[in-house]
Amino acid sequence: MNEVIRAEAERRGVPLTRYIMDKMDGLYHQTGTRRTLLAVCPNSLNVIRSALRAAKRWDAPIKFAATLNQVDLDGGYTGLTQYDLVRFIRSEAKRIHLTVHVIIAVDHGGPWLKDLHSRENWTYNHTMDAVKKSFEAAIEAGYDLIHVDPTVDISFPRGSSMPIDIVAERTVELITHSESFRRQRGFPPIAYEVGTEEVHGGLANMDVFTRFLTQLKTLLANAGLKDVWPVFVVGKVGTDLHTTTFDPHVARILVEEAAAYGSYIKGHYTDNVDHPELYPAVGMGAANVGPEFTEKEYDALEELEKIQDVLYTRGLLPIKISLLSLLREAVIESGRWKKWLLEGESPHSFESIHPQRQLWLIKTGCRYIWEKPSIAAARSRLFENLRNAGFDPDAVLDAHLQQILDKYFSNFNLKGLNTLITQQIKNYA
Repeated sequence: MNEVIRAEAERRGVPLTRYIMDKMDGLYHQTGTRRTLLAVCPNSLNVIRSALRAAKRWDAPIKFAATLNQVDLDGGYTGLTQYDLVRFIRSEAKRIHLTVHVIIAVDHGGPWLKDLHSRENWTYNHTMDAVKKSFEAAIEAGYDLIHVDPTVDISFPRGSSMPIDIVAERTVELITHSESFRRQRGFPPIAYEVGTEEVHGGLANMDVFTRFLTQLKTLLANAGLKDVWPVFVVGKVGTDLHTTTFDPHVARILVEEAAAYGSYIKGHYTDNVDHPELYPAVGMGAANVGPEFTEKEYDALEELEKIQDVLYTRGLLPIKISLLSLLREAVIESGRWKKWLLEGESPHSFESIHPQRQLWLIKTGCRYIWEKPSIAAARSRLFENLRNAGFDPDAVLDAHLQQILDKYFSNFNLKGLNTLITQQIKNYA
């Protein structure tokens, strides 16, 4: 990976993510081209591999934003700890001779945001202690950024918003703990992201948004952390789990407000968004994409199974693997689909849900069971079948994922960004 940019950031005592974002901003003022950093949720090993290959082709930095459901001390649903994730990314980057920089981050780190904590009704102290230990592990592993998101409290009525002063206080508590741990052990500076796009998060309107930032600034100063300020603030820009419409008017207002405080706006739920080219046009600093990769990985497996079935019918294969039916059974059995139910849909009867919704729940829920041993074994047998028949299933899967990655790298104006930043550093050396 490109160590020139990291070395320069450390020389200046600036978190890597802050350095890259400020360089992007400086390039905009020089060239008139705005750029939006792509953040990929590493919800499978295949997504990580494809994202690194895409970053190499586009010569652009890339960010991986891992939730505590995905990657944590218990392995998460990917089977990776924080240390494993960093080691895997660095190993893959070395294998493909990657020369762009990779940012590794915690996404949505906060109490009860790990499904296990909410399912088992952990106490506030229990879940906060666990989150703090997760942050410590991320810092030790070499993460570059932590998204601090204490906007959920299971003691509050479902659908209600937490008081913004509590959100600010808990945000500072988690940042203070992380900074104390980092500084005591001599790790390099890391960046922070704050806020959430969720309705229950309370950052859905400008008054609350501004009040949060004002309180955060005061509380950080009172904690002796005046020099620590989040590089990203998550903004509610129209998109959510079931909406793909980006609101450029609202986004532009949030961008200007965040800039006044020295932050960039980060968009979440960018999956399948309409008009992604508008993100850089209005100054969005970064955007997360996650479930869209799972859906595309499912589509690739569906295509591969159809190819296998044709070969089997023609007598070119001795056996066939019904992977899609196994995926459906595994997702239903996991119960994770219940997390995404709409009003009126029964958590007691999957079959009672509309078929179109069933398919969506299966496709998006596959990320929770990709690493289940029975699923991993079935996928391996399907791929072996296709290889024996002269097909390259890995290339087919990668091609599907590259379609999404190309869309965002292109529309976010990221081509050649790594070289531009590196050249700037060399010119001023």
